Amino acid sequence: MTKNRHLALFQTVLIVACSIGVYHFSSQDNSESNGSIQVIDSNNVKHSFDDSPSRVAITNTYAASVMRMLGVNSSVVVGVSGDFYDETLWPEYTDTKIVQQSAHSEIDFEALLDSRPEVYIVFATNGMVDTNAIREKLEPVGIKVLALDFYKYDVLRDEISVVAELFGKQDEANQLFQEFDSIELEISSRISGLNNSNRPTVVMEHHASLTRDPVVLTGTSQWTDIIEKAGGMNYFKDLPGHTTHVDMEAILDANPDVIMFDGITFDIGFNSYDTDDMCGTHMDFIRDRPGFDNMKAIQDDRMIIMSGEFAGPMMIHGLPTLAKILHPELFEDLDTESFIQDYFVNYHGLEKQGKFVCSTMGG
Repeated sequence: MTKNRHLALFQTVLIVACSIGVYHFSSQDNSESNGSIQVIDSNNVKHSFDDSPSRVAITNTYAASVMRMLGVNSSVVVGVSGDFYDETLWPEYTDTKIVQQSAHSEIDFEALLDSRPEVYIVFATNGMVDTNAIREKLEPVGIKVLALDFYKYDVLRDEISVVAELFGKQDEANQLFQEFDSIELEISSRISGLNNSNRPTVVMEHHASLTRDPVVLTGTSQWTDIIEKAGGMNYFKDLPGHTTHVDMEAILDANPDVIMFDGITFDIGFNSYDTDDMCGTHMDFIRDRPGFDNMKAIQDDRMIIMSGEFAGPMMIHGLPTLAKILHPELFEDLDTESFIQDYFVNYHGLEKQGKFVCSTMGG
């Protein structure tokens, strides 16, 4: 009974807060505010602030990584998701309030309101996150919803710039972009002589591809730009949507040079080592698909699973790794591991540890 009374009290408080917030929100157009800091997020929503926010809730590690890369003080973070479970990588958030179980789960509104954030940073275009619905619920109660992905190559710099502007870290952003430029130039100079005939065709499958009909990533996914920057071609780039189901025959007809998988659900990445050989099991499953034994990628032993870090803010530091996998002859002398090591040492204060790539690549 006591629990029910507490729940009823919380619901009453939330309704009152929302009512007050709706009035406040409806009587004040946020896009026309005259705050000294104004930013536009990846949903094209304008936000105005009088000062840098001192209380921020973040739901994904990509946003936290960007804040670290720019040197934003972690003390401003008052709420996180359960994705920050690794205390080796995220020790400063061990005691921070959990406002939702993962970046894709439902918000714990009681915990979120208790943490009293000014800003809630959420994915902008992730298909598993209803950003508009979150904005409709939170902005009327005074929590600004800042939508940023940090996993799309073509807008990564713009999104980093939003955080830099918000926290006065423009100099740090410029230094970071200079490093990006240096890495990209190293790769582009080595693959500049390639034409379409010697760029390997790549089929990039989603981690959900254990069904009868595989799921592939298209041209609007976070991987296509990186594959192309590394000297490859995403075979299914022209299909609609971010991900889409295709018939098994479509992959057989593509006969790709390389098959890739995103490794988000695999036990790889920082402080993860694929101890149960999930990668090997998955690759065996792919080999056993009917007809795949005649595919170039299978015959040449060219399957790759890359950890989720490669599709986040680390993507440019991870670019040399993929480029060397696709074109080993062009990058034989380049220590691609050093770029990832530098990323973790310089921005996370940690030595690189873990298995980041599973590959069947032959000699």
